[in-house]
Amino acid sequence: MPKKTLSILGSTGSIGVSTLEVVRQFPERFEVNALAAGRNLPLLLEQIKVFQPSLVAVLDQQLAAQLQQVLAGHHWQPEVCFGPKGYDRVATFPETDMLVSAMVGAAGLLPTLAAIRAGKDLALANKETLVIAGAIVMPLVARHGIRLLPIDSEHSAIFQALQGNHQHALKRILLTASGGPFFRKTPEELAQVTPQEALCHPNWSMGRKITVDSATLMNKGLEVIEAHWLFGVPVEQIAIHVHPESIVHSMVEYIDGSVIAQMGIPDMKIPIAYALAYPERLPVQSPPLDLFRLRKLNFYPPDAEKFPCLRLAYEACRRGATVPAVLNAANEIAVEAFLNGEISFLDIPRTIEQVMNAHQTAASLTLESILEADRWARKEAETLINR
Repeated sequence: MPKKTLSILGSTGSIGVSTLEVVRQFPERFEVNALAAGRNLPLLLEQIKVFQPSLVAVLDQQLAAQLQQVLAGHHWQPEVCFGPKGYDRVATFPETDMLVSAMVGAAGLLPTLAAIRAGKDLALANKETLVIAGAIVMPLVARHGIRLLPIDSEHSAIFQALQGNHQHALKRILLTASGGPFFRKTPEELAQVTPQEALCHPNWSMGRKITVDSATLMNKGLEVIEAHWLFGVPVEQIAIHVHPESIVHSMVEYIDGSVIAQMGIPDMKIPIAYALAYPERLPVQSPPLDLFRLRKLNFYPPDAEKFPCLRLAYEACRRGATVPAVLNAANEIAVEAFLNGEISFLDIPRTIEQVMNAHQTAASLTLESILEADRWARKEAETLINR
């Protein structure tokens, strides 16, 4: 069997690192051709030494020059590029079979679109691609006949639970959420939350932005929008169940009353390996799920009043057009401001709601109108925060 060749956008992030761990476990199955990172040159350099890609990309020209200088003394010297054009080159690398799209935020949209147009199969972890441009991305996927396989544990679980069943038999998608670190806190306690507390997720090891999104439950709201596009399901048929143990990764309910769940320990290598090897399953080196030791699983309804980001995400999905792009952009700016100590935890949803309320929906939905809405929302959010 020939090796599957991979390009990875976001190789130094948590998903990128886990993807490379899967590649390391199965060197006879996968080969890395191209890597794209941001600013983490030390980690990228280690990845280059181990996986020997032909092409790497970094955030800007200065970082590219620094990387080239460091690589000058090494036996393996890949081509180095930078910026949006560099990310597009990684995404469309000619010898690559599949792109792992794992950049954080809206920045992942354009290179992911470039990969689809180039006919690359897609292992998608960058949920913002579908959140802000699902109406454009999904028809493009169909037009180019590529495979789009979800990496998010929740969407991988849904994808697995749908196998062998007809779409017309689907009643509801049940997305599970850990609830984050603050599920049981009062509104008064939430007002005092610090960035350090928000970055302590009880079950998962993730990047800073996604960890804060999990604390506000915005991550789950974004996943609702992603599931809407990925599985072609109306938002009214997508429900959220808070499941603190993070063992049931999501469920699908059918019209006959059957509920099919996918379970496993909280380890991103499992859904990553499934996406890379689909339809095969690989013997990933991960501890087994011991239900006898676990003994019970708990499920609770989410509190949309205490965590208004959920309500805002559902609203954005219902309104459609450019509103999800505005939701996402305002959230990215607000989360960064919170991490920088400029606003409080509860100011995150307040900022997002004010930006959404001020937005005038574009007359037609195009890639240009989405990108313009994204730019406008970022500027509007920054203005509100500075005020």
